[in-house]
Amino acid sequence: MSETILELKDVAIFQKENLVLNEVSLDVKKGDFVYLIGKTGSGKSSFMKTLYADLPLRQGEGSIAGFDLKSLKEKHIPHLRRKLGVVFQDFKLLPDRNINNNMLFVLKATGWKDNSKMKAKIEEVLDKVGMKTKGFKFPHELSGGEQQRVAIARALLNDPELILADEPTGNLDPQTSVEVMKVLQDINKSGRTILMATHDYALILKYPSKTLKCDGGKIFEVVQRTV
Repeated sequence: MSETILELKDVAIFQKENLVLNEVSLDVKKGDFVYLIGKTGSGKSSFMKTLYADLPLRQGEGSIAGFDLKSLKEKHIPHLRRKLGVVFQDFKLLPDRNINNNMLFVLKATGWKDNSKMKAKIEEVLDKVGMKTKGFKFPHELSGGEQQRVAIARALLNDPELILADEPTGNLDPQTSVEVMKVLQDINKSGRTILMATHDYALILKYPSKTLKCDGGKIFEVVQRTV
């Protein structure tokens, strides 16, 4: 039996006072690659934000990477986020420092102290995404696809149990999207669990996997038709 990384039971997800999703029950096992699809405004981002504790879980039961989302105290949120790698659509790289220093900032913020270990870790994650030679460049010197590769590398720094990728190809052209997707596929094959929100159906057809859909205030599994 695979270990469950994410489990939700009868969860309601709110954005302020508005109920966005209701009666959400699902489980994601270690090593899964799961898509989350749905129209803009269907609740995908609110769902993701609840998982990394940007929005509180107020109703239902939820556990993620060993943390209980319902009883999670604010002081424990940084510990939860160390177990998660979050990849955003707009990269969120710090523009005033080069890529190596972007990585260093995250490691120091999450409690790393040893300079040689930090340097080795940065090299390792950049190598994984094919960006080992680009550490001295600044974000504005990189293409969108390269910035997203760096963002994925950053998400790997603390060896997360689960990577949450929120529209990681949303700002990229089709060819670059495929390149970024290949990086995510390789990371998944090495045993990492990935939950990816996307509206890029071409990618889902090219790389079929378990798919959840946000629609009408619910999340349900979509059975993919084989063409």
